[in-house]
Amino acid sequence: MRVLMNKKLAKEILDRVRADQRMRRQFIAGKMKWNKQIDRKNTQWLKKITERHGWPTISLVGSKASRGAWLLVQHADHDLRFQKKVLKILNETHEKNKRDLNPENIAYLIDRVLVHEKKQQVFGTQFRRKNEKAKFEPLPIKDRRNINKRRKAYGLPTIEENTNRINEEYKRLYWK
Repeated sequence: MRVLMNKKLAKEILDRVRADQRMRRQFIAGKMKWNKQIDRKNTQWLKKITERHGWPTISLVGSKASRGAWLLVQHADHDLRFQKKVLKILNETHEKNKRDLNPENIAYLIDRVLVHEKKQQVFGTQFRRKNEKAKFEPLPIKDRRNINKRRKAYGLPTIEENTNRINEEYKRLYWK
């Protein structure tokens, strides 16, 4: 049975993502304080959506909104339990239909959960700066030797390419 795309839900997700990203850009640029209520409200809303509709897959909301839903759960750091629940759902969904989710989203959420559990990440997607003048570097990685093989399997660029991209992007956007 083919599910018709839910355009209303897609719009709601994308509206929330725009607010999420606007707050983060303004915070990084030093123009506003961090607003933790945005993440909390988005998490509560996304919990209700997943109860009602299941995970917002590509077939349900389109690829852009599906990625947006992932971004909202990625930013639900205050609710590790929910992130773990969604990770399980994403893995199950991906097993059933490889084209209904972007595997990159799974890799990023795996690392996000591991980092918050104070464990080494698997894909090297989570970064930090040692200080304001330092470049971004990945948080500790398990089995660093095979990282690019794992990244390739999930559709990610090499760790070197990604590290360079992140540092160039932040330099261009925020360190003028």
